[in-house]
Amino acid sequence: MTLIDAIKGNRFAVFGRAGMDMFADPIGVKSEDATTFRADLGGSSANICAGLVKLGSEASLVTSVSDDAVGRFCINRLQDYGVGTRYVRSVGGEARTSLAVYESCIEDFQNVIYRNGAADFQVTDADMDAVDYSAFTALITAGTVFAAEPSRSATFRAFDNAKAAGLPVIFDIDYRPYSWPSAEVAAEVLSRAGDASDLIVGNDEEFGFMAGGIEKGLDKAQELAASGKLVIYKMGHEGAITLSAGEEIRTGIYPVTAVKPNGAGDSFMAGLLASIATGHSLRDAVLRGSACASIVVSQPGCANAMPTTTELEAFLSSHSGPTL
Repeated sequence: MTLIDAIKGNRFAVFGRAGMDMFADPIGVKSEDATTFRADLGGSSANICAGLVKLGSEASLVTSVSDDAVGRFCINRLQDYGVGTRYVRSVGGEARTSLAVYESCIEDFQNVIYRNGAADFQVTDADMDAVDYSAFTALITAGTVFAAEPSRSATFRAFDNAKAAGLPVIFDIDYRPYSWPSAEVAAEVLSRAGDASDLIVGNDEEFGFMAGGIEKGLDKAQELAASGKLVIYKMGHEGAITLSAGEEIRTGIYPVTAVKPNGAGDSFMAGLLASIATGHSLRDAVLRGSACASIVVSQPGCANAMPTTTELEAFLSSHSGPTL
């Protein structure tokens, strides 16, 4: 089964973290001045799951959360969004589910993330072996899972299990320096994950980081594509370059008035995959992913801001079009 055919199967096992987001309310209020915060599901992989389901795909999260009120909050919200939670394990001890506290403003944006002793790093080989890979058509992971053990080794085991089951691996580089013991370890491990993946999505800084310098990022993306992978090289407001089978597809963005910068990458991934799954061309799927990213940054929150198919179509029909 080809990568595109597997994505069209539209059943995704997503590996990585779920967390609680708390964002200052109303729009424009700084976190330190806020008296009211809204709470919802957060975490890159959980956001991707919510985005996929809202666009009509099936997605289950594979992770661990703390066995406490915050962990149960995340499980409840995942279920509220329609995300499968069979493979979300609650762990005791001192591990804690991640918390992100941020605001809906662009100037001097602050996102304070608490990840000391993160519960999602506690996934094990046994967790990965317990997944019924035959129930899915593709594996998705965000790079944060590789930042610490036992999650790092366990996720590489999941890669092996997925390959044995005939599932392609979809990798969002998602480099977060604060999660890693050093930049050198991150570069080595993320490069290994990229080599083991079939579809790789990242921004120019992330590819540049893997290559040893931002000026080398596109060369790194082209090198990975030359080895037979589908690579999407994002460049912020300059759009994206999709590298596939010797072809380079350049696409723009949908300009909006943003209220925050976070959540865009998760929404892009969900929109990209869900659009491929429903039969859109690769170029159109990338553009639809870009539209999803624009929708999310124009609203407070992340998981709650992920568009439904109806909302995505309404945005596309009312917008003047992409920049390229």
